[in-house]
Amino acid sequence: MTKNLYPSFGLLLVDDEPSFLRSLSIALERSGGITNIHRCQDSREVLTLLERENIGLVTLDLTMPHLSGEQLLARIVEEHPDVGVIVISGLNQVETAVNCIKQGAFDYFVKTDEEDRLLEGIKRAIRLQELRQENQELRKRFLNDTLEHPEAFAHIVTADKGMRSVFQYLESVAPTSQPILIGGESGVGKELIARAAHDLSGRAGPLVCVNVAGLDDNVFADTLFGHQRGAFTGADQPRAGMIEQAAGGTLFLDEIGDLSRASQVKLLRLLQEGDYYPLGSDRPKRLRARVVVATHQDLDEKQRQGEFRKDLYYRLRTHQVQVPPLRQRKQDIPLLLAHFLAEAADELGKSKPTFPAELPVLLSTYSFPGNVRELRAMAFDAMSVHRSRTLSMEVFKRAMQRTDDTPLPSPVARHAAFAPDEPLPTLHAVADLLVDEAMKRAEGNQSIASRLLGISQPALSKRLKKMRDAEPDD
Repeated sequence: MTKNLYPSFGLLLVDDEPSFLRSLSIALERSGGITNIHRCQDSREVLTLLERENIGLVTLDLTMPHLSGEQLLARIVEEHPDVGVIVISGLNQVETAVNCIKQGAFDYFVKTDEEDRLLEGIKRAIRLQELRQENQELRKRFLNDTLEHPEAFAHIVTADKGMRSVFQYLESVAPTSQPILIGGESGVGKELIARAAHDLSGRAGPLVCVNVAGLDDNVFADTLFGHQRGAFTGADQPRAGMIEQAAGGTLFLDEIGDLSRASQVKLLRLLQEGDYYPLGSDRPKRLRARVVVATHQDLDEKQRQGEFRKDLYYRLRTHQVQVPPLRQRKQDIPLLLAHFLAEAADELGKSKPTFPAELPVLLSTYSFPGNVRELRAMAFDAMSVHRSRTLSMEVFKRAMQRTDDTPLPSPVARHAAFAPDEPLPTLHAVADLLVDEAMKRAEGNQSIASRLLGISQPALSKRLKKMRDAEPDD
């Protein structure tokens, strides 16, 4: 069983025998698709190469002219401690092997042993090096609370700390070759996260998106793998599958939780073996794309119930991110509202309107079952009927009232009990209750209350004045 590896760093093979370097390079490409390989026959050039190239792992011949493998090992461990080293010797010398491991070598292999052991050892070292680099990057980003490539997330409108954590995690894992599983409710923007992961990966190839929901096994195989001419009735011309179209880039499979059991087997084999067969062909092609998948379903629960293969689930969740729903990102509502109104105004050829300060407060009481996608639809619907200078709230009110599962805001629930035949409070009354609750929690401090409500302090002051003016005289 082989696995496709595209390490985010280079692999340097050092040996004074060119025939061994050539055969090992070919074996690594064939067995794991590893192509980011540098070869060096002169041990004196190794340290210069490590300074110049992004090398993460070195295989080192023990017996070489000029600088021996043991001498180079000591220099690499001292000067490049982040670079892993595998020592390869022509002799099976236990004492030498132990000394090399003590000096800091990752592993020790004998050339005359089975080639498969050496290949698996190199691939294992690559995976561990990638994991170590990811841990270092994660630690650095979370401790410093930094984003090195904020431009990759420019198309995602948010000020939420949970989303920032997702971005930091993506920066750490995006360069690796392992799959990413993106979870989250429908409409939270999982495809935007996949696009950011692709942009961060630095891959030259395209991002190819496939929604696999509703695809039966034959259509799934033809969509991903393509077919040869004559593979089935109507296949008059060969067609490249999405895997081939995504070569050198990223293959994004959305709604992976809806995949049939038969298609799950095909995807598992693709990830395990790293190759596939177009329909009607007996010649395999190699997977040369990074796989990213997304689902709104709970795959952990599905695999426990036997509806999703456990082995596929654990292979897909090597790297996993969960995108929080909009109801957990209330501070993003005003930002997204302004963004979508500007987008809609531009598309409809209208001027961007101002919106009432009460609108974000009103929207914050809504559960948004459709998440960001639903808010966008509301904004576009409101702009389509907008005529005056200030945006009307009616479209938003109607949309909220059409949704059965919209909970009443907690201040209303804690307010006076309503009789069954008594009409519900108006939305203006709900907004007043929210302001009243915020002022109670802030103990009368308008600055704190405005932050709780997500509105400006002048807007809160204006609302409080209206509420006072509306109070009946004693």
